[in-house]
Amino acid sequence: MTFEDFYNELESLAEKHEKNNTLIKLEKDLDNNIIKVFGEKISGLARAKNGINDVMELAYTTAEHHPYWNILYNSCEITNTVLDKWRDKISNEDIDDIRWALKEIDQTLEKIKDKVQTNSRQR
Repeated sequence: MTFEDFYNELESLAEKHEKNNTLIKLEKDLDNNIIKVFGEKISGLARAKNGINDVMELAYTTAEHHPYWNILYNSCEITNTVLDKWRDKISNEDIDDIRWALKEIDQTLEKIKDKVQTNSRQR
């Protein structure tokens, strides 16, 4: 059985449940072997939180020596804070954390910029 076969069976199962008034939304990216299943009560905020969790997984598992790791990691941290406080107020501590993450991103961008300029001069 291929992954696409599995998706087709899952799609049939979802259609069966939709006939019983259970709304299920499937999203697929078969080229990358990804299927997402959403229930009828899924909100945009919940989808965003789920998506950032996927990105955070990459940020957490990427080796720190990767040149873009710190940008991804701190961007995720900022986004996660914003999503967590979406229906609440951002505290002064949250603002301080966001500012710190922005400084980390800026420092990483400067390092990348310096490396690009150094490489350009060496050519």
